[in-house]
Amino acid sequence: MFSQTVEYALRAATVIGSDPERQWKRQELAKITKVPAEYLSKVLQGLAREGLVRSQRGLGGGFSIAKDPGAIRVLDVVNVVEAIRRIHVCPLGLEAHGTKLCPLHRKLDEAFAAVEAAFATTSLADLIKDPSPIRRRPCEFPLKPEKEASR
Repeated sequence: MFSQTVEYALRAATVIGSDPERQWKRQELAKITKVPAEYLSKVLQGLAREGLVRSQRGLGGGFSIAKDPGAIRVLDVVNVVEAIRRIHVCPLGLEAHGTKLCPLHRKLDEAFAAVEAAFATTSLADLIKDPSPIRRRPCEFPLKPEKEASR
């Protein structure tokens, strides 16, 4: 239903949001999220363009979350990459359908609407703080710096 890029953006945003004070290096993010570094750069540029993450160049630079993770909806991240396309008119262009959708396209649109609503009411903070017992990288939060994790 969603492209790999959407998942990459969500992985990156949740990792970056897991420690709002931290500057994350691209290579470190690539390793944790299991996203190719060059591709991750493009994803991060999009998130930065939309004001969801900050990018700082130079020594001590990196990527950080631009807003409180509770104020960033999953839908905000998804829309940066690939907005959920709702179905408002017959995708086949059938004049007989007019503005009414056939049962198939109506059901598809209802599913898209449900996903959109779920993403609109879920924040990055919700994903980061989820108490689920299954927590494995790259979705394990809170993350510890590599030095701490190896102790």
